Amino acid sequence: MAEIQSSQSQITINPKNGFCPKTKTYHSLRPAVPLPPVSQPLSITQYALSLLHSPTTGAALSTTPFLIDAATSRRLTYSAFLQQVASLSSSLKSLLSKNDVAFVLSPPSLHIPVLYFSLLSLGVVVSPSNPLSSPSELSHQIRLCKPAIAFATSEISQKLPPNIPIILLDSPRFLSMLESKISSPAHDVVVDQSDDAAILYSSGTTGKVKGVVLTHGNLIAVIAGLYHNKFADDEKSKEENGVPIQPVALLTLPLFHVFGFFMLIRAASLGESVVVMEKFDFVKMLEAVEKYRVTYIPVTPPLVMAMAKSDLVDKYDLSSLQTLGCGGAPLGKEVSERFKEKFGHVEILQGYGLTETTGGATRTLGPEEAKKYGSAGRLSENMEAKIVDPESGEALPPGQRGELWLRGPAIMKGYAGDDAATAATLHSEGWLKTGDLCYFDKDGFIFIVDRLKELIKYKAYQVPPAELEHLLQSIPEIADAAVIPYPDEEAGQIPMAYIVRKPGSTITATQIMDFIAKQACERTRIVAPYKKIRRLAFIDSIPKSPAGKILRRELVTHALSSTSSKL
Repeated sequence: MAEIQSSQSQITINPKNGFCPKTKTYHSLRPAVPLPPVSQPLSITQYALSLLHSPTTGAALSTTPFLIDAATSRRLTYSAFLQQVASLSSSLKSLLSKNDVAFVLSPPSLHIPVLYFSLLSLGVVVSPSNPLSSPSELSHQIRLCKPAIAFATSEISQKLPPNIPIILLDSPRFLSMLESKISSPAHDVVVDQSDDAAILYSSGTTGKVKGVVLTHGNLIAVIAGLYHNKFADDEKSKEENGVPIQPVALLTLPLFHVFGFFMLIRAASLGESVVVMEKFDFVKMLEAVEKYRVTYIPVTPPLVMAMAKSDLVDKYDLSSLQTLGCGGAPLGKEVSERFKEKFGHVEILQGYGLTETTGGATRTLGPEEAKKYGSAGRLSENMEAKIVDPESGEALPPGQRGELWLRGPAIMKGYAGDDAATAATLHSEGWLKTGDLCYFDKDGFIFIVDRLKELIKYKAYQVPPAELEHLLQSIPEIADAAVIPYPDEEAGQIPMAYIVRKPGSTITATQIMDFIAKQACERTRIVAPYKKIRRLAFIDSIPKSPAGKILRRELVTHALSSTSSKL
């Protein structure tokens, strides 16, 4: 196969994996997606709605529901949504100025998408947080983002400091703002693509939570790629009994997290219907798929595992479901294969991204790429990557593990109120140091091994917890598992497993550790001795972030505690 010559810099790119031996940089194999000129004033709200109104999308705005409340079945058509956005924007113009920060603390509801689109159209920076956060956690986030105003529900607003003006989302005042007569249109506010759009909070699994500053241009770059790839795959041609299927997404994701944030904007850009759940519940999710004929669910790996292992799924009609978009954490090959055995008609399209990359930096496209189990796909359009040796700083070719560096138009602006962290994470040439240990294979598919900071240091060896977790999760009697470093005088650290048994299971610690010791592994044919589980405890549930990432620090604290209390 001939190599690709780039006319711009005369670099030679391998057409199978996108790697350039000269620059040691990986290039996306996806067709480049056209982006608006960076000098063009454009908010993400304007851009998303321009796609919605395009002939390609073709949504019937007056009749197509955009938002559906899973619990009440209340619906908001696209026309009603746009009217509420215009009304709210008009009301807020007198209260907020461009570049002000609005802190949002609320469970998912039909109001939140209206609020996001309104604030973004005004050039106000949206900073949503987890409503389950403690007052001290919220105080830390507020110190970072310095909000001019907060939006919250009556119940949760008590957690906020008293010195911030608050608009209650369940108050008559806010409801009247949604129905007010428009005195002046919001589009006279000039928003540049370089303006801050959102401050979203990192999961903080390896350190203190940071506020990630994303621009309108960052969001536009991600949505442009998702939009163009949607129609490149011709997904809208799917029909049922000769009638085109209206795509219906079920958002089980929190809307304050980057995954839920950009998936919401994506759905609006594509004219899809979105079923919103105020609080995640596995059974209610299955009920919603059946009731609303859901076709697509963006999920995290724990939910894929639950669907693969639970007997409850057999009680519901899930035949409408076509695709799961999986991200947030690595998804193991064993779980993927078990899911496909049960749901042969459903594709799992995996992706990888960080809050710092505005979400998706890699993804699988189409059924053939979906078969590449264990991979998070290929580089997204307009994205470049390097695999860098953490010790030497040398960029590495396919097949070798190192830290993943990324560069492209979706990379964050920096961290709010933390110049030191920004300088440590963003290289002077625009590269984002992800902190993830990864490798590309010969075909340009990326494999996420683990977080560099979470590698267990056993004697002179490094043990990736995720590798052992995937093996543990393949055991039918295990509902969930996590692996952490446990201090050891001789070895430094040893792998310790926390196990959640399936109801009724009597599997023992010895049986589990023996199973892992005997397992074959792709690289060594047997699990290397240093990768064996050497300590194990049973637990009721694994603590995780909203994105499905294991909160190992909580487990380490639990393991080191002298008490026998359970999490």
